Parts: sequence; C-alpha cells; structure tokens
Amino acid sequence: MAEVHKILVLDDDPDFRELCTELLETMHSNPEINSASSGTHAIAMLKSQPYSLLVTDLQMPNMDGFQVLSIVKKRFPNLRTIVMTGMAEEDFRSRAYAIGIDLYIEKPRTPSEIKLFVDCVESLLHREEATGGFRGVQSKSLADIVQMESMSQSSLVLKITNGPLIGCIWLLNGDLVDSEVGETTGEEAFKQIMSWRSGTFETLPGDRNRQRRILNSVQGLLLDSAQSLDEIQAGEVAGSGGVSSAEGSAMARLVKYPGVEFALETHTSKKRQVEHFACEDPELVAKWGRETTARFSNMGELLGAGRLEHVVVSSSQRNASLAFSQDRILCLGTDPKLKPAAVLELTRKVEVQWAS
Repeated sequence: MAEVHKILVLDDDPDFRELCTELLETMHSNPEINSASSGTHAIAMLKSQPYSLLVTDLQMPNMDGFQVLSIVKKRFPNLRTIVMTGMAEEDFRSRAYAIGIDLYIEKPRTPSEIKLFVDCVESLLHREEATGGFRGVQSKSLADIVQMESMSQSSLVLKITNGPLIGCIWLLNGDLVDSEVGETTGEEAFKQIMSWRSGTFETLPGDRNRQRRILNSVQGLLLDSAQSLDEIQAGEVAGSGGVSSAEGSAMARLVKYPGVEFALETHTSKKRQVEHFACEDPELVAKWGRETTARFSNMGELLGAGRLEHVVVSSSQRNASLAFSQDRILCLGTDPKLKPAAVLELTRKVEVQWAS
C-alpha cells in the first residue's frame, strides 16, 4: 500500500490556511492536510505523529516562523520545510535558507505559479534519499535548487563550492543571467556546475548589472545539463574495473588536453577501483599517487601549511602531477618538454573538468 504523506500548514491567518489546504488537496498523491494556527500548536502536532512536510508563513505573533523552523530543524531534522510568504526581502530568504529549509516561495497568484508550487511540493514528497546532496538543503541536486529559485522569481547569486572549485549562478527575477567557473562563463559554466554531485552552497545578493550571457530558459538548460550528465555517467561505467577507460569516458576526455599523455584516478583508500586512460602501469602509478599524497599531506600538517592542492614532479623522461578532490586523486603524465610552471597551469585546467 502506497504511503500517505501528511502535510502540516502553519499560519495565524485562517484565509491563508484555507488557501494552502485547497492548493495541496489538488495533488495527485492525495496527501493528508492538517493545519495549525500558532507555532506552539504546530510543534505539538509534529510531536504527536510523523509528518512529511511543513508549510509555514514567517510573520506570526508570539512565536514567528523563524523560531518555529529553528526548533523543527533540531527536533525533526528529516522533515521537509517550505516557507510560503508575502515577504520578498532577500534578508528573510537568506535567513530561512541558512536554517536549512527546502523552499522559500512567495504566495502564488497566477495559475502557472500555483501549478509550479504544487509540482515542487509533489517533488519534495517523493524524492528518493540521495547519498550526496548539498549542505543547506536535504538531499537536493543543484537542479532542484535552481528550479526552486526560478519558481520563486528570485534575484540572487548562488555560490557553489565543490572541493577546490567555486561556481556562481546569477538569477534575475527567476531568469538565468550568467554562470561562472574559473574563466568559463555562460551556458558552458552552468552545465559544468550542474554536473557537481555534492558540495556546499550559499545565496548572495543579486546583481542587476551582471552581463547576460545565458539566453536559454531555465528548463531548457536544466534538460541539456541532465542529458550531458547521463552521457558522462555512461562513460564512467564503461571505463570502470581498473582497466584502461574506453574512448569517450572521463579519463579519455582528460587526455585530449594538449600536453597530457595519460590520466589516472585513484582514491586515498587503495580498496577503491582505479580508472585510467593510456597509462602503462596503472597500479604502480596509483600507488605512487596515494603514497605521495599521504606524505605531502602529513608534511603540510606538521608545517601548518594548509591543505595540499597540487604536486608537480619533473624529469627528463616525463613530467607528472597530482590534483585532489575530497578522497579522489588525479594523476597526470605530461609532455617532458613542459616546464614545471606550465605543468601546474595545465593541471589546473584539466582539474576543472575532472573535479566536476
């Protein structure tokens, strides 16, 4: 028997509670809708039985929405939370997302806004638990975050951090304006950011003067990004098993950079599989990568030098370099004619695609 989700609507305004209940009752999953008129009442109801989702306003007497959300996140960390309010101030939005809510949305007024709201609630209720996700929202992909901010007609900057990489996405009134990762901008940068599987994000004030480099719609770009990610994942599957990756896989694409002779990915744990392309002795190179990483990391801790970012080794026969992303290690063999500074610059360029 399918699970019946329970949704709790919190607001001191009976008209708001009635409106929200009517909207949620149109959902195909037929959830059970209950309501509460105060924060104290809502907390008591959440204690009495399990709920899947809380929809709350912010402005309420005695205990406001922020106080309720703070209590909820501590006592019911798995509960999905939506703020639906008439306040569009960015300070309120930032505070709510900092608490860890799933969606901040202005009260819908048009049929299209109502449909988007209902669709997002349906998505929240039925999303499978993910292993990665982005800190600040529970088990979300970046596509979820961008879609929700677009639906809310937000004007803000999403700053996403994924290991050594930092990406930014500019939205103006819900429309994509630009995206940036390093020197890459526009749609190419957006697609790269969308391929990141985990990390942290924060919302920054919008920039109405940002040059528009993205002309495609939010939905169109999200669809293109999803298709590109499917292709990348298919290539990774084809290249697994500790053998040379098939043409078109992740490692094969890295070798297409001029000056790169082989590419190999290993992990800090030697129990994980090694993926490589054009490497003659992958097990030996993987061992070298793990041992070198451990030694320099320990040295950095002793000297208080901070996190290890890159290692470059130069010889008359071949140059080699290492880059890092969480527990993954990238080993590159490069043209021996390149000087160490050029190897480091090349490694940083390749690392952007690899870490994404």
